[in-house]
Amino acid sequence: MNRTDQFTCPVSHDGRAPAVQNSRSFPIRNKTAPSAARLAKLGLARAFDFVLHLPLRYEDETALTPIRAAQPGIAAQIEGIVSASEITLKPRRQWCLTLVDRRGDTAQLRFFHFYSAQVKQFEAGVRLRALGEIRKAFSGPEMVHPTMRIITENTPLPNTLTPVYPASQGVGQAWLRRAIDQALADTPLPEILPETLQAEIIVPLRLPSLADAVAFLHRPDANADTGALAERTHPAWLRIKFEELLAQQLSLKRAHLARRQIRAPRMPRATHADTLSSRIERALPFALTRAQQRVRDEISADLAAPYPMQRLLQGDVGSGKTVIAALAAAQAIEAGYQVALMAPTELLAEQHLRQLRGWFEPCGAPPVWLAGRLKDSEKRAALRAIATGAARFVIGTHAMIQSAVEFMQLGLAIIDEQHRFGVEQRLALRAKAQRGGKVSNEQPHQLMMSATPIPRSLAMSYYADLDISALDELPPGRTLVLTRLISHARRDEVIARIRAAARARRQIYWVCPLIEESEALQLQTALDTFAALCAALPKLRIGLIHGRLKPAEKTIVMEQFMRNEIQLLVATTVIEVGVDVPNASLMIIEHAERFGLAQLHQLRGRVGRGHQTSVCLLLYAPPLSRAAYARLRTMREIQDGFEIAQRDLEIRGPGEFLGARQSGAAMLRFADIRRDACLIQPARRAAERLLHAWPEQAEQQLDRWLGRRAHYLKV
Repeated sequence: MNRTDQFTCPVSHDGRAPAVQNSRSFPIRNKTAPSAARLAKLGLARAFDFVLHLPLRYEDETALTPIRAAQPGIAAQIEGIVSASEITLKPRRQWCLTLVDRRGDTAQLRFFHFYSAQVKQFEAGVRLRALGEIRKAFSGPEMVHPTMRIITENTPLPNTLTPVYPASQGVGQAWLRRAIDQALADTPLPEILPETLQAEIIVPLRLPSLADAVAFLHRPDANADTGALAERTHPAWLRIKFEELLAQQLSLKRAHLARRQIRAPRMPRATHADTLSSRIERALPFALTRAQQRVRDEISADLAAPYPMQRLLQGDVGSGKTVIAALAAAQAIEAGYQVALMAPTELLAEQHLRQLRGWFEPCGAPPVWLAGRLKDSEKRAALRAIATGAARFVIGTHAMIQSAVEFMQLGLAIIDEQHRFGVEQRLALRAKAQRGGKVSNEQPHQLMMSATPIPRSLAMSYYADLDISALDELPPGRTLVLTRLISHARRDEVIARIRAAARARRQIYWVCPLIEESEALQLQTALDTFAALCAALPKLRIGLIHGRLKPAEKTIVMEQFMRNEIQLLVATTVIEVGVDVPNASLMIIEHAERFGLAQLHQLRGRVGRGHQTSVCLLLYAPPLSRAAYARLRTMREIQDGFEIAQRDLEIRGPGEFLGARQSGAAMLRFADIRRDACLIQPARRAAERLLHAWPEQAEQQLDRWLGRRAHYLKV
């Protein structure tokens, strides 16, 4: 057993941590150690948690500055005797100390927040060191709220920088420093990577040992590169990040391998000529692209395997993901199993239903619709067909994971816009195969789809447990969308553009970010815009759709737009995905500066679906912030969704980018996949080698870094 297993946070039976005996001075205040509950808020439970509680920054207490030599605005450490200590009430309550150094120069130490115990401790005659920023006051040099330490005349100066740790109420710096010192002394950090892998991976990266890296980060030398420490680019930091990425890769890859031990229904592609898949493929009004053929074959091979497919199908807007989903569904249905396709909104689910029904109904496998707005009689009929197996293909929304829904033989679950679903929802759909029938002891195959392409660094780190297929080729006929930035001051020109498009019998989207007035954002609302456009364009047929309409009302509006009964559709972001109207060739996005890159790209993808040239106008309100201008310029210059996704990752970071997936995955604490991408591939290689040749060391690494969280990836 590792030492990290045996050592736990030094907490006594009453929930208090005992004092840590070492040479560092005792805390000025809060002598009672923090409770286990307060430590838990900082993520401190095991000794290794303390070891990895790394400093936010450092203070330099290795040198003394005479008071007369201290420069205003620069942090300095001074030493002297307290000659006076008093509390004054004007102009506000404050505690003032007068410090006299050995040259006789004085400085005022001023505190606006203090405790009576501190005042008693720092009375006249006490020798102390104070670290803070000097400023010039009417009475002479002063420091406001400096760090203070009681010393003796012969107390030596430290020879390392002083760490400043993440802290919280009741968990102070002094106690943390002592507890971390104890954890470091009691927790050896032997290398887990075998020497072979160290020579192959660690040495070329020029990284120190883990023990040396940890020791250095907690107590760096006085002449350490503070810039590299602050930027976390120092080799010691890189070793910590590598270790964390290695644990992440091990966890994900182990989850991937574990699925190979789970049974799933085998669905080999039928060999006879007139298969459901071939009939649907022949019925398509276009030939599959090379990318679509490649991805179709990848998924087909997965469905034929005896373990569950866990594949993420990513592709740009309009790349043909629905076609691939249809061919996968056809293979599963032909093998005798049911298929469920779940979408996050009724608008998107209905779009799938409309398209897939046109392909499957003539082939004798009509999809069944399941959504919350069905009448009771319709819902009962749908539930009965699903439970008996009469419904081979079910399309719907979250209604599909309700307890009343029971499948007879669910073999394939397809989840569109997977990032909009939480882990629990995806698990709930997969669990529908456990309710009975002959596949009750098997897991269904799962195909997740996303129109937001995932940057390579993100795919290698957070999605390493999945097989990923990329549709990186647009089907023939898709046209590039011209994107222009237009200030609100030129709104009349935009109105004229709409008139021209309507005269050419083209349709137009006008997208607004809000439904009702918001004093905080002061944005033009969809309701106000609708009224204003109706007044400005009285001869046009204008429709309105937003999230607060009832599902049936949304359906009516969208059907009218698809039949060209509505020329101009004013909408919120409910049209972001799944809307396919080839005749729509102009889109105006109101307050485009308020949208993120991914959302702008998704919205732009609603046009450019026909053969005519399409235009997207990004209407913005100046002045633009630097970040907003960078986003809009990216949209103007770049069409490729994969490149836009990479820019989006750089702007937003992985946390927002991953969305609901994070309810099932621990975020990285130290590594930044944007800045530390060079470490991901070595970590992947090391994880593969460890799992294959040194499984015991792999377990040790997982336990060291993740503890009981090592099994966190469920889907």
